[in-house]
Amino acid sequence: MIDTQPSAIRAWLSSLELFGIKLGLDAMRAISRALDTPERRWKAVHIAGTNGKGSVAALTAHALQSAGHSTGRYTSPHLLHLEERIVINGRPVAEADLDASLARVRDAAEKLRQDGTLQAHPTFFEVTTAAAFDVFRTAGVEMGVIEVGLGGRFDATNILQPIATAITTIDYDHEQHLGSTLRQIAFEKAGILKPGVPAVIGRMAGDARHEVERIAIERRAPLVDATTGSSVHAVRRGGLTRLTLDTPVRQYGPLEMSLRGAHQIPNALVAVRLVETLESLGVAVGHSALESALRETRWPARLDLRSLPDGRQVLIDGAHNPAGAAALAAYIVDEWPQGVPIVFGAMADKDLAQMLAALGPVARPLVLTAAPGKRAADPADLDRIARERGIEPVVEPSLRSAIEHAWRHGSLIVVAGSLYLAGAVMKELSLAW
Repeated sequence: MIDTQPSAIRAWLSSLELFGIKLGLDAMRAISRALDTPERRWKAVHIAGTNGKGSVAALTAHALQSAGHSTGRYTSPHLLHLEERIVINGRPVAEADLDASLARVRDAAEKLRQDGTLQAHPTFFEVTTAAAFDVFRTAGVEMGVIEVGLGGRFDATNILQPIATAITTIDYDHEQHLGSTLRQIAFEKAGILKPGVPAVIGRMAGDARHEVERIAIERRAPLVDATTGSSVHAVRRGGLTRLTLDTPVRQYGPLEMSLRGAHQIPNALVAVRLVETLESLGVAVGHSALESALRETRWPARLDLRSLPDGRQVLIDGAHNPAGAAALAAYIVDEWPQGVPIVFGAMADKDLAQMLAALGPVARPLVLTAAPGKRAADPADLDRIARERGIEPVVEPSLRSAIEHAWRHGSLIVVAGSLYLAGAVMKELSLAW
């Protein structure tokens, strides 16, 4: 019998990080069958996109929960604790419950390895995904809102048989896995579309949209363009957005959105149209629950303004790709035209030149540091890339020294470039999730 003590389970899970990213569904399907297909015990909503998919998942889950549906939400990565990835009715799964599901997944995977069904160890993401599906079954949730990890077509979450899907945006990210053109990236993300299952899409560039439309037609998946027949009136006030939203179904607002940034407006529209699509399938939600989601949803480390007891402030934002960095830069220009101190660290496999080109001009100063993890870019490399583009940054190898250096230039600083860096700064400053 395999040891099922929590410490052994977490150690086993951590050991799987050595296997990195593995795209493909065979292992997930085998594990799911061994667990008696837990993902088929609740109604799934599947969300992909380069940026915004986590925000749309958070808004959608909040609306469903507000309407009285027992709702699970699965997103990645986590900031402080693994349990954050798996949320049930607004609360992270209990550690003991997650450990029990991880133990079931581990036992199933080991048996599959022994009988030759699995030729390789499952990855960290495959295991956490299978555990999330098992947690939701055990908890008896009615709805599960699932964020794609990477791409869509071969993502571990794509064993789902959802009742609705959504693709928020398509832009450049993870090109080494998804392709170097928007059409190629769109092909991968549209891999979540299923025959007869409605799909809501946000605004996207021509090549990307054409590819999504082609696949939707091929699979006979009804496509709902969130922008068609909808109008938005938004006024920025004190960093937040006062929003009135008209869709083909109803009007929402005027209300103050809880999520910051102009880029959250199209995310809100996709989420609203996604929930309205669920309503058309017989899932009762209603006007009040959707407005509650728009007003109350929290999504940590996404333009997340935190205040310390001494009055200093930090704006934490993942901004982990060029589009995310551009959205953050636009927010900074709107709120602090004179610029702000920015602490930046990122993964080495990102388009660092474009990210630094977006943030460098609004940074006063730009402080470069190392994000956590083996994939992190060396601050020296970041410094070289920045200087090649006429930016003169400061390099601070440790996160603590980078934060302190930034605060010497003002009582409000920004930390950006990676969700792993965001989690590290939250831990460093003792900020709650």
